Amino acid sequence: MTYELLILLPISFITGAINAAIGGGGLIGIPAFYSVLTSFSPAQIMGVDKFSSVMGHAMSIRQYAAKMDLPWRLMLPTVITAFAGSYLGVRMLDLMPSQWMRPVIIVVLAIMLVYTWFRPQLGHLDTSRTPTRADLIKGAALGLALGFYDGFIGPGTGSFLLFLFVRFFHFDFLRATACAKVVNFGTNAATLVFLVPAGMVAYELAVPLGVAAICGSVVGSRLAMRGGNQWIRRLFLILAVSLLAKLAWETLRGWL
Repeated sequence: MTYELLILLPISFITGAINAAIGGGGLIGIPAFYSVLTSFSPAQIMGVDKFSSVMGHAMSIRQYAAKMDLPWRLMLPTVITAFAGSYLGVRMLDLMPSQWMRPVIIVVLAIMLVYTWFRPQLGHLDTSRTPTRADLIKGAALGLALGFYDGFIGPGTGSFLLFLFVRFFHFDFLRATACAKVVNFGTNAATLVFLVPAGMVAYELAVPLGVAAICGSVVGSRLAMRGGNQWIRRLFLILAVSLLAKLAWETLRGWL
């Protein structure tokens, strides 16, 4: 495993930094895992990825929480339902293919991208309020839906969380990024509830890659807090365009 570690440690560091700053590190990490870990099954690759991601997200949450007040009252029901949704999504993989959802996700992502592009002030200021009962219900519903998406399909969960926190709860991009890490932690932990008992986590890889993700998370979260909302908004748009192109290409290739 020494050869694989030498290649994947810097990848895991970069992935951790991107996840902490904006989300979407899987666009880099997952292809790298599949390229290097050729003897691993998809479930084993997911086990390594999710285990290291949980370690990275935990550190990024700590970094953000030390610098800003997070709406834990809103986050708690959101994380609980996201955990349940993600576990359900992983189990559904055994029952039906996820490819049929890709065209729907492409349309939703395109709408989200256009909406953000033409509203330059979106997420610039934090106008959030003390969460109401309706907000808690809304957060729980969003957590369940995005958790299921993360377990069933995966790529882009952080981008959707970021946009929805800004759009529905009026967070600025920085606070929305921090909150997205909390929910991402829950969804990734849920997949491990399924993968760990199944023996799908190669700890000799997952643990050192998790340490690298922790180091990357420290760098990424500090860069995000230093860069501010406008910087995160630009990264968000770049990530959304990249994800849209990736999903569109994979869908088109499947039809040809």
